[in-house]
Amino acid sequence: MAKATEFSWSALLRAVRHTYPQLYRAWFDELPAGRLEAGELRVVVDQTPRLQYLRQSCTHAFAQALMEQTGHLVAVRFVPAQPIEQQAVTTPQAEPLMQAPLSADYTFDQFVVGPSNRLAHAACRAVCSQPGSLYNPLFIHGSSGLGKTHLLQATCAELEQRYPDAHVVYVTCETFVNDFVRAIETGRLPEFRQRARSLDCLVIDDIQFLAGRESSQEELFHTFNVLYQAGKQIVLSADSPPSQIPTLEERLISRFNWGLVTQIDPPNRETRQAILHKKARLRGCEIPDEVLDLIAQRVESNVRVLEGALTKLISETQLGGKPMTIETARDVIEHFAGQPRRSVQIGDILDAVCQHFRLKTHDLVGRKRSRSVSYPRHIAMYLARKLTPLSLQEIGLHFGGRDHSTVLHAERTIDSLRQTDSATAEILAELTNRLLANR
Repeated sequence: MAKATEFSWSALLRAVRHTYPQLYRAWFDELPAGRLEAGELRVVVDQTPRLQYLRQSCTHAFAQALMEQTGHLVAVRFVPAQPIEQQAVTTPQAEPLMQAPLSADYTFDQFVVGPSNRLAHAACRAVCSQPGSLYNPLFIHGSSGLGKTHLLQATCAELEQRYPDAHVVYVTCETFVNDFVRAIETGRLPEFRQRARSLDCLVIDDIQFLAGRESSQEELFHTFNVLYQAGKQIVLSADSPPSQIPTLEERLISRFNWGLVTQIDPPNRETRQAILHKKARLRGCEIPDEVLDLIAQRVESNVRVLEGALTKLISETQLGGKPMTIETARDVIEHFAGQPRRSVQIGDILDAVCQHFRLKTHDLVGRKRSRSVSYPRHIAMYLARKLTPLSLQEIGLHFGGRDHSTVLHAERTIDSLRQTDSATAEILAELTNRLLANR
């Protein structure tokens, strides 16, 4: 039998925390000590969202830290606490209805409740207590970056914990639409319908992207009816109330209004400070109250930008060696603090992205499709959707006359990446902060 290699688990966690502060989470300390044997570190994880986060975002970080500690080439493997039964392997394209992964950070414990989101939070809690009977459907709307996705995923996680046998699915609207289209193309529409209409809870994020999609609206209409009549829970989110979603059919608007429609507003200063405290503890960081209060005072746009400022501060202090002081915080947020003077223009976004990635504007709006150009282009389209009032079609015109589906694809691609790829999240935070600072 191969002999286990001696190493320090606590030292490994400290190294990951110091070198990769943007990835570190306080719950890493709750993980059982990994076992290093035969050149492989095996870490048992008992929660699926945590397992997914570690596998997708932290494998390289743990491996690098472990190699520096042991001086040997090693592999890292995160495994579930209970063995998963072998199932028939299918390609993602063959799935009749895919499920988006839940974020380990998006739980009710990590959600900060304030005046701006109290009703939405209470409604989600009530849904978990009595799914299908209270607030069905539940429709949450508000601007980007205010916590809608957090609440929806927290609801799913809580339902899965309370009702292990329940079939709960969280999907983005784009995933629902794409899977519906794929089911038609592959002749698997009956399977798609059978799975979608046999759920105990269907949660769809960013339902506004149904706009202009007549067949998808028709499909959701019938799926909604089947689930509602069976007493199954439906939870939806959008950036505006049902009646203000363009080209949404009246019969869907009517059904979305059957239950509770509630809004999330931008958080006030006290709530922003509480959010910063919670996010800092999640990262395993102790930050003085006066530092967090300064950030809460100066960053007012949304929670996503607020978290970006905190990430930048932690990186500057833990990686850059700067002290955790008011002066450091002021330097970090100086470039995006202050009241906005004008709206963000598409030209501002093109300039900022080109400068960051060292590209020419004609490359960004041209026809090159290499990743060195397509990735920045997707970033720019995402920012245009989040920071300007332009429609999909209008944004496409600014990018060489591309159609709305290309812009929508770019937005969903980057939105998915920012949840699993720390580098993308940091780029978005940096560019957003810069653009908002220059208004």
